[in-house]
Amino acid sequence: MSKKDLPEAGATIVSGNLGKTVQRLRKAYNLSLSELSEQSGVAKSIISAIEKNETNPTLSTIWRLSQALDTTIDRVLAEEDEKPFIEKLERAGVPILTSEDGKCQLSIIGWIKTVTWVQCYDFRAEPGGVLESEGHQRGSVENLAVLEGELEVEVDGQTRNAKAGEVLRYHCDREHIIRNVGTAPAHATMVTIMQAAVMD
Repeated sequence: MSKKDLPEAGATIVSGNLGKTVQRLRKAYNLSLSELSEQSGVAKSIISAIEKNETNPTLSTIWRLSQALDTTIDRVLAEEDEKPFIEKLERAGVPILTSEDGKCQLSIIGWIKTVTWVQCYDFRAEPGGVLESEGHQRGSVENLAVLEGELEVEVDGQTRNAKAGEVLRYHCDREHIIRNVGTAPAHATMVTIMQAAVMD
């Protein structure tokens, strides 16, 4: 964020947990009030008042503190007392995709809200099973962690095998094929990072 993107000095926010969050993050970095003041450019007295919820700081002040605490404004303003999130899908509610040969199954175990940037699957294949996939979006990378059996991955004419306890990682923005080359059923977890290119 450049200086021109800084929130206007007069804009203010209200958050009941703001003070607790700033204090928790400051202590996590073992910073004193003086050290955080020096790093953020926010007066020590203002930081102290924020932590005690005695003031309503501007967004500009929150931005400076978030930069010094190596976090984001969203995180600083997040509700610390959010209820725990536990969601359960019954077995019948887990979507399952089947390969054309009927020997491979992909159970979609990832969160639907993250599907545009990360996808998680439980992969199972009978001996001889083949899963052929079209390329995903440009820059995508797939991680196949073999739990049981032996799997082979083919990408651009190159093949690699992996057995239980091993992981294959490959570009999946082009046609790619997974085969069970063992004599027993294979089981793996698959995580597809759709925007992996931004991490290079």
